[in-house]
Amino acid sequence: MRGPASDLPSPDRLRCQRGQASVELVAILPLVLLVGAILWQLALAGHAAWACANAARVGARAEAVGRDPERAARSALPGYLEPGLEVARQRSGATRVEVGVPVLFGLAGRVAIASTAALGRPTR
Repeated sequence: MRGPASDLPSPDRLRCQRGQASVELVAILPLVLLVGAILWQLALAGHAAWACANAARVGARAEAVGRDPERAARSALPGYLEPGLEVARQRSGATRVEVGVPVLFGLAGRVAIASTAALGRPTR
């Protein structure tokens, strides 16, 4: 006769499965951390590219009105992007801003991202 009590696993079988969830968690945790670190790095790179483009526009605007483009670009950047900032004026009159994005939370150095912007001066 088969009933609800016969469908339950035996105590011996339960004892051998003890800790299975912990083992699975330990096995998957490095993958979850890796995916999280990759997503964080992509978000950081995207933010740095956006901030670099904005700093280039601000530098070009400052250049157009006779101000210091490097100082203007530096003021437009978040603090973590200021180390390694390079601002250059190109022959075409455009302003090029290059920043270093920290890789692996700054442990593996920085990767350069650059942006160029130009504002035309009105002709008379």
